[in-house]
Amino acid sequence: MYERRTRDVVVRVEPEFLAEQSSPADDRYIWAYTVEIENQSSEELQVVKRYWKIADRDGQVQEVSGEGVVGEIPMLKPGETFSYTSGAPLSAPSGVMLGHYGMKTEAGETYDVEIPAFSLDSPFEQRVIH
Repeated sequence: MYERRTRDVVVRVEPEFLAEQSSPADDRYIWAYTVEIENQSSEELQVVKRYWKIADRDGQVQEVSGEGVVGEIPMLKPGETFSYTSGAPLSAPSGVMLGHYGMKTEAGETYDVEIPAFSLDSPFEQRVIH
């Protein structure tokens, strides 16, 4: 599991390679990732936007941004956690994802919460130790 704290918000990510949905012969490698956003602050926060940068080992980059997460704009009371699972396709057997969430406080302040960079490694990637 990957974890990153920004201010009083902790983001945890757990990636999983989906072999049954992947097809190495067709250069299609699919991952699911589960995200947990925990509000450790003393005020209610809202996840108003997301930004993802997805890069494969061959240098192909995808950027994804938009309102909220998985069609929701969740509110997190102090101590609450919001979790969801989504997916990412790559045309190479490995890559990396990173990004941030736009948060909004009760007072209307907005700030970015970093998503930890995490690796997407399939069993089809050859690893070389130097």
